[in-house]
Amino acid sequence: MNPADFKVRRATIEDLPALTSLWQSMNLANAGLEPRVTEFQVAVDATGTVVGAIGFQLLGKSALLHSEGFTDFGLADGLRPLLWERLKMLAANHGTVRVWTKETAPFWAQDLLSPPDAEALEKLPMDWKNLPGDWLTIKLREDVEEVLSLDKEFAMFAASERERSRNALSQAKLFKTIATVFAIILGLAVLTASIIVVLNSKPPGSTP
Repeated sequence: MNPADFKVRRATIEDLPALTSLWQSMNLANAGLEPRVTEFQVAVDATGTVVGAIGFQLLGKSALLHSEGFTDFGLADGLRPLLWERLKMLAANHGTVRVWTKETAPFWAQDLLSPPDAEALEKLPMDWKNLPGDWLTIKLREDVEEVLSLDKEFAMFAASERERSRNALSQAKLFKTIATVFAIILGLAVLTASIIVVLNSKPPGSTP
């Protein structure tokens, strides 16, 4: 196929008949997708006929790819990269940090997304946690708010450590001052005791 013969755009209500037929062919007719038609991105040929589609649900900083379908799977390998370029643009426009899917085609499962680790799974929106199948994910960019939060936490920790160091230094100075005063008092006591001993040790009758 020639990618130039196809384009990808957001689905409109006018695409519902074509999408309904596509969902039926993919056994998705009972998935309740009709009210979510504008959630889909569609690939159309030169005549404007819908030949492929995929859902792109946005939730917070995450996006879910779902319900992929094609009228001719011989076109799928050529259309998926076009769909992905469109999805990346949408993700960038909406500030999406991470994309999730349970699609199993090699383009998604081997070439692009990968199984999430435990840390990534903590970012999975609660609304999607009970969806069946194994998750794949890709992180598109850093979460600016999370980075700023970490920077703030580090700054607070650094300030706390500086304050703790200042307090420790103040305590050390206080202890040093106390020790110095104690040493002076002790020295004076020793000196006084020495003088008393000397005075008391003079032989009787000696002139003071």
